[in-house]
Formats: sequence, structure tokens, C-alpha cells
Amino acid sequence: MTELPRPARVAVIGGTGWIGRHLPAAFAERGHEVLALARNEAAHLPPGAFRRLDLTTAGPGALAELLREERIGIVVNATDGANATDGWDRSDEEMIAANVHAVEGLLKALAELPRSPRLVHLGSMHEYGPVPDGTLMDETLTPAPVNVYTRSRLAGTRAVLDAARSGRVSAVVLRLANVCGPYPSSAAFLGTLLSRLRAAAAGEPGVRLTVARGARRDFVDVRDVARAVVLAAASPVNGRAVNIGSGVATPLQELVNLFLGVSGLPAGAVEQDLRPVAGLGGDWMRVDNRRAARLLGWSPRVPLRTSLADMWHA
Repeated sequence: MTELPRPARVAVIGGTGWIGRHLPAAFAERGHEVLALARNEAAHLPPGAFRRLDLTTAGPGALAELLREERIGIVVNATDGANATDGWDRSDEEMIAANVHAVEGLLKALAELPRSPRLVHLGSMHEYGPVPDGTLMDETLTPAPVNVYTRSRLAGTRAVLDAARSGRVSAVVLRLANVCGPYPSSAAFLGTLLSRLRAAAAGEPGVRLTVARGARRDFVDVRDVARAVVLAAASPVNGRAVNIGSGVATPLQELVNLFLGVSGLPAGAVEQDLRPVAGLGGDWMRVDNRRAARLLGWSPRVPLRTSLADMWHA
């Protein structure tokens, strides 16, 4: 497998978020240095490892200059149109600005550089839209997203793939399943679950959680995702989308009960309100990892129980 140039400077856009905060350690294992680019600095970052950047407002010229100044060789786009502050309550225009226009600006910035950095763009399995129960979701599926968020994520992915296939950039897209593990986003189901269990552990009475009845989802640990990003950055794969998940469809009710077990709370500490819930991509997700194994040498390593336990203790 192709090795990243040594030393490589890696810029992670969205570097203070749930996935972004795990990337410095993963790249450091290969001897590379990460610069986090985000709107707000985070306390866990060491001095000199952060530059302020809002991808939705930064023009291509200014972004290209920053990447040139910092001698960046690899860019990871780990941004998400639904952020931890706003959750899913952003307007359609904000979703499109974050997931489409910002990506297009990033691609223009990379194309301006004399030697364009390698780009790893993080997409979502929800871009495929709902699929029948039992489907093993591989990359041959025709995407059919059903809401603005997932349609905008798909448009961003397609912009990256089109730019790579036309030779304007060197890029690969990783379509991620539901991410689990330490420091979850409060906008995610697991972030909500964690906050409810913390409340129950603190003695708050009547803690309730809405759980999608009958839903089964694929959960992949955030550190496995970080390892996939590093492998994708080093890979010669260009203009391809690669699905990243555990390959297991876990019932959400089972997930909640498993989390209760690792937290040490009694089974009734949180009341589960089972009802139909409109999901981003339907009630079923099970990822086919064969392309990830073949092209990147990647497979999931962290068991779900371990991921949940580490999330609880983080």
C-alpha cells in the first residue's frame, strides 16, 4: 500500500468534532502531524495544532493560501451539515451551504494549488436512502436519499467524485455508518442516549428515551473510522466511494440495553419509548465492507460492547 510522504502535514476540516478529534492519534501512529481547522478551538488540542476556519464562509482563495502556508499534503473533510450545536434543526439553505457549496469551495481551493493535496471526504451511508430490511449495502446501490440533509450530503460526495474522476484532485470518499465510541456528538442518537444515562446515573427521576421500534442500524467505532481515514489517505484509490461499517445490523433496543449493561445502571433506569421514528435513511442498515477490505486493507476491530464502554468512561 502506498505510504504517505514523511513527514506529512494533515489538515482536518472539522478537526474538533467527534470524528476529527480522533484523527491526530491515528495519523501520529504513522508519524504524521495534524492541524485541526474548525470554527472553534477545543481544549484537548495541543498548542499550534489549530487554525480557525469556517468552511461555509472561507473563500477558495483564502483556503488555498492557508493550505499552502501550512504545507498541507493531505486534507480530510470531516465536517457535517448537522453540527453538535444545531442538531438536525438547520434550515435547508444551511444544510446545502455546509454540505454542497462548502465542498465545492474546498475543491476549487485544492485545484488552485500547484500540487493538490490528497483529499479524504467523509460521507454518509444515509446517502443511499432507505433500503429493504436484510439488504447488505454495497457501493453498487443507487442512492435515493429522502430528505434535504441526505440529498445535500450526496451532492457533496458526487462533487468530490466528479472532481477526482476528471483529474482535478486526488480524492476518495468514505461513506460512514452510524459512528459510536468516545465523545459522541450531541446531535447523534448515541449522544442523546449518553446524556440520558448520565442523567439517570445522577439520580434524575423519570428519564425517558425515544427509540425507533424495529430499527436495526450498523454502528462502527470512531477509532476504526479514524484508521480507515489514514488508510484511505495513503491509498492510490481515486474517484471511488468506499463504505465503512461494522457489517452488523444491531436492533436499537438491543443497543440501549447493552449500553445500560456497560454503564452499570439497572435495566429500568431509562424508560424506552418505542415508537416509529423517521430516520435519515430508513430503519435498516448493514454495511458491506468487502470493497474497504480489498482497496484499503480495512476491517472493523473494535467490538460494539467495547465501543460503548469506552464512550461511557471517556
